[in-house]
Order: sequence, then structure tokens, then C-alpha cells
Amino acid sequence: MADNGFSISGELTETGHRLLQRVYYEDTDFSGLVYHARYLHFLERGRTDYLRCLGVEQRELINADDEGLVFVVHRMEIDFKQPARMDDVLTVLTHTEKAGGAKMVLNQEIRRGEALLIAAKVIIAVINANARPRRLPETLAEKFLEGSKPLRGL
Repeated sequence: MADNGFSISGELTETGHRLLQRVYYEDTDFSGLVYHARYLHFLERGRTDYLRCLGVEQRELINADDEGLVFVVHRMEIDFKQPARMDDVLTVLTHTEKAGGAKMVLNQEIRRGEALLIAAKVIIAVINANARPRRLPETLAEKFLEGSKPLRGL
């Protein structure tokens, strides 16, 4: 397979993770703007591919030890700044603000070029396979914090 310098999982940057996503017809409502709930999909893809680029496989975490480890969204704050439209190419940025104990705080942005469309703060709870809180292992916390600098708009 030829290396074209492009990864469908995005890339790690000095601020965290960057993922490009195109807006398709299915993402829009009758007005031609992205339906508000679809932004949750773009943000989730950003978080999932951030983990993937860090070398964290969620399927393996559930069976990694006797307890298992799972990430679940506990709280999300979203500011809708500007709408996106069909065929826009969006950049989903994900940055770790905090990782430790039984939670992580991730800041995310969705941009079209330099324009900030969405700013989100996502609180991730760390639980075991029985849905009980558990501590994030230090090695994982370090991966999330390594090299993360704050995003421009957050």
C-alpha cells in the first residue's frame, strides 16, 4: 500500500489531534445547514480517532485487566457559533485539558478554515466493565497529556 501522507484517522499535532470531515447531504436539514445533532457525530469521531492515533484501542481496554476500562461521556457543553453547510470541509480539533483520577476533560473545536463553528468541553468518566468509577491508569493519563497545548479558541 502506497504512503500518501494521509490518514483517515487524522493526525496528532502539537495541540492534540486534528481530523478532517466533509459535510454530506445526510448531515444537513431542510435548510441546507448541518443539523445540530450531527455535530455530536463529528465530535465523537474526533475523540475516537484521537484515541486511535494515541495507540489506545477502546475494544482492548474493556478486557485489558480484571476490571476493564471504558470511557463514557459524563457531561458536554457546546457553543454553536456558526453553521456549516453541505460540502464544507471541517476540521475537528481535540485537546486534553485534564487526565487523571476517574475523569478526563477534553476541549474540542470544529472549524471551517479559520472560522470557529463549534466549541465544546467534554467531561469523560472513566468506569470499569461493571459501570463503576475507576482510576485512569497513569500511563494512559500521560499519553493524553503528552504534548497537548490549549486550542486557540478555548
